[in-house]
Amino acid sequence: MTTRQPGTEEQALIDLARRVLPAGNFGNMPVATVIRAGKAGRIWDVSGNEYVDFLLGSGPMLVGHAHPEVNAAVADQITRGSTFFANSEPGIRLAAEIVDAVACAEQVRFASSGTEADAFAMRLARAYRKKEKILKFEGGYHGMSDWALMSLWPSRPSNFPQAQPDSAGIPESLRGEILVSPFNDLAAAKELIHAHREDLAGVIVEPMQRLIPPVPGFLQGLRDITAEYGIPLIFDEVVTGFRLAYGGAQEYYGVVPDICTMGKIIGGGFPLSAIAGRADIMAHFDRAKVGEGGFMPAVGTLSGNPVAAAAGLATLAILRRPGAYETLFATGRAIWQGLERALADAGIPAVVTGEPPMFDALFTKATKMRDYRDSIAVDKAANARFNALVRERGVFKSDGKLYVSAAHTAQDVKDATAAFADAAQAMMATV
Repeated sequence: MTTRQPGTEEQALIDLARRVLPAGNFGNMPVATVIRAGKAGRIWDVSGNEYVDFLLGSGPMLVGHAHPEVNAAVADQITRGSTFFANSEPGIRLAAEIVDAVACAEQVRFASSGTEADAFAMRLARAYRKKEKILKFEGGYHGMSDWALMSLWPSRPSNFPQAQPDSAGIPESLRGEILVSPFNDLAAAKELIHAHREDLAGVIVEPMQRLIPPVPGFLQGLRDITAEYGIPLIFDEVVTGFRLAYGGAQEYYGVVPDICTMGKIIGGGFPLSAIAGRADIMAHFDRAKVGEGGFMPAVGTLSGNPVAAAAGLATLAILRRPGAYETLFATGRAIWQGLERALADAGIPAVVTGEPPMFDALFTKATKMRDYRDSIAVDKAANARFNALVRERGVFKSDGKLYVSAAHTAQDVKDATAAFADAAQAMMATV
C-alpha cells in the first residue's frame, strides 16, 4: 500500500502551493500529491511513492512517460531552437501526417490547447455559415471558453434547448447563442437542427462524450441531417484523436465530420492542438482566398511549436507500428475486467463505461450510461471514496476517467487489479 503521508519536502511544497496558487493547485488535480517523475506507465511523487498511472497527464501520454524516442526527438529539436513564430519543418510534417491519418482533414491549423482549438472550430463554423448559433450536447466538454462552458456540468439541468452557464463571469448574452440537446437522442437533435436550420452555424459533439459511447446510428444520424442542411458537423477529438484508432473516433465509429479538433496525443506531452477540416471551410484562415470579410485570424505565439510537433511526430510514429492499437485495447480490456470483477466481488453496484483505451466505474444501479443525466445520477461520494482508496494503494487516477497507455505492462495490470480488489473490499468493510 502506498504511504500517503507526505514527507517533509512534499509537505513544504504543498504549503507553498496553498500560498501561491488559488485552491493550492493548477485547477486540475487536488493539492494532496506533488509529482516528481514519470516513466512508461508509472509515476513517483516527491515523497517517493510509486503509482501505476492512469491519469497520464489527462491523456496525452499514450505511449507512456519519458518514452526514449520522444525524448530523443525533443532533445534534437531543442538544440535547433525551441520556437520561431514561423513555419518549421516538424510542424509542417506533423500537419501532413494528420492530413494523411484523419478522414476529414484536408488542411490543419495549429493552436496550443484544446480550449483554443474548440473555440476556433466554433468560430470557423460561424465564419463559414455566416450564422451565429452552435448546437452542443448536454455534458459535452469543449474546453474552457465562454461558449463551451454552457451546460457542461449543470447541477440542475434546464429544459432543452436552453443553455445553462457553468461558470461565473460568462456574459448572459451568450446564453442565446448556444442550443443544447441530449446526447444519444437522435430524434431530439434532429428536431432542434430542423427547427433552427436557418440560424445554426454548426453542431459540435464529442463522438464519445466523456465516458459515454454513442449508441448505434447516433453519429451517422447527425452526419446525415447536418449534411442535408449544409451545417458543419464538428467532432471534438481532443481526447479521442489517435486514441480510439490512428484515424481517431471518425475511423473507429465510421462517421466523417466536416471539422475536427485534436490535442493531447498530437503534442506528445507538450502543449499543442489542431483544427482540421475540409479545405473550403479551412479557407477562412486564408485572407487571400476569402477576402477581408470572411477572414478569421488565428494567431498564437506557440501555435505549431516545433518542440511539441517533434514530440508529436515521434509519438505518432510509435503508434503506427503493427500491433500498437491491438496491444492498447487488450491492455485496456484486462484493466476493465479487473475493475469490473473487483466491484462485483465486493457487491458494489457499479457500471464500467467507455471504450478500452479510456473508461471508468460509476457507482450506480444502472446497467449502462446513455447521456449526461444518467451519468450524474450516481453516488459521487462513493466514487470519490473508492478513487481515494485506490490512490492509497498505488494507482493514480482522477475522479473522472481512467486512461490506458501503450506503455502499461502486464505487471501494471496485475498491480492495478489487485489495488482495485483491495480498495473495493476496504470500502465495503466501512459500510
